[in-house]
Amino acid sequence: MGVLPKGLSSVLAKAPTDVVILSSLRTPITRSYKGHLKDAYPEELLSVVLRATLDKVPELNPTKIEDVAVGVVLSELGGSKAARMALNHVGFDPSSTSLYTVNRACSSSLQAIASIAASIRTEAIDVGIGAGMESMTRNYGSRAIPTSYWPALKESPVKDARDCVMPMGLTSENVASRYGVSRQDQDAFAVKSHQLAAQARAEGRFKDEIVPVTTQYQEVDKAGNKVGEPQTVTVTEDDGIRPTASLEGMAKLKPAFKPDGASTAGNSSQVSDGAAATLLMRRSTATALGLGDRIIGKFVAANTVGCKPDEMGIGPAVAIPKLLGQLGLENKDVDRWEINEAFASQAIYCLRELGLEEAWKDGKVNPDGGAIALGHPLGATGARMVSTLLHGLGRTGGEVGVVSMCVGTGMGMAGVFVRE
Repeated sequence: MGVLPKGLSSVLAKAPTDVVILSSLRTPITRSYKGHLKDAYPEELLSVVLRATLDKVPELNPTKIEDVAVGVVLSELGGSKAARMALNHVGFDPSSTSLYTVNRACSSSLQAIASIAASIRTEAIDVGIGAGMESMTRNYGSRAIPTSYWPALKESPVKDARDCVMPMGLTSENVASRYGVSRQDQDAFAVKSHQLAAQARAEGRFKDEIVPVTTQYQEVDKAGNKVGEPQTVTVTEDDGIRPTASLEGMAKLKPAFKPDGASTAGNSSQVSDGAAATLLMRRSTATALGLGDRIIGKFVAANTVGCKPDEMGIGPAVAIPKLLGQLGLENKDVDRWEINEAFASQAIYCLRELGLEEAWKDGKVNPDGGAIALGHPLGATGARMVSTLLHGLGRTGGEVGVVSMCVGTGMGMAGVFVRE
């Protein structure tokens, strides 16, 4: 156990106590209700990335993996029983490996990674996996708003209590109106996200992070009626990316959350299905197991900061400065940023507030697109972003990366990683 590193040289320095990453993988992210993973179960998607994690590092005996944390937001019973079943189903030893689920809304799987890292850092375990899963197709019926809770909260005199169940789209509208983010700017940002993601997909940039999923798929018509028989399909790519997205097309979309609003289905993140997993261990453990050459990066630190629930989208703008300050880092020390695009309104605000507009133009922020194009499967997004970050840094030769997202009910979370 020790204090956080301070300064860029300390962050980059290697030590036996480092929490290192040996694998970071994800499924394709596909559109809920329409995509080819719409009929898959969240724990089914989890099983795919957990099995792929074992296959990625075949020299690692699965019994060495002591704990698995799974971020999930919408699943019944918090997904804990189904996730545990999936873990056992794909070859983990129930006598050696435990599992729990984590729900910190949109940052759930980043929290899962951070929690496993903390267990390693405090020597509670030596090896673990931080993962995430979500099927918004199956579990988004209430649109992530509770249907039954203490009536006194509905009528609470405390606005910040009532605002915790404010629809996310209205929080986006609040950010846009309070901080001067125009509809035109939001549409332009969304088009750019699709263009970047389309280019990344066309150039095969996602191929090393994506694990194909073979599953059942039932085609349906626009009315939801079945067309033909169920098919076995193998899904290999994200399917929410629109290469032909244009400003003209975006401008035709109606506001989605209020009649005179600026947030639309086009400039908001997609409702999606997917899973992701990251394998972590202490560096000394990796060395002892002969896995030193398998290390692709390390977890440095993460934090969570609160903000007003009715403008939850500003979360990254408060979480990132605090974390960088704790580590003695500046924006210029970061080679790549992955900032979740829950809504174009809040993503633009955060770029402005963080002084990252030029970095975005220079391809250092979401250079392969973000959630507007790729999708936002709530419980899996954080781990998806970590995978995209580490593989992206590996391609470009960068070292320091930041992952951050806003969190429903009013929070921001950020994590710093180093590619090795």
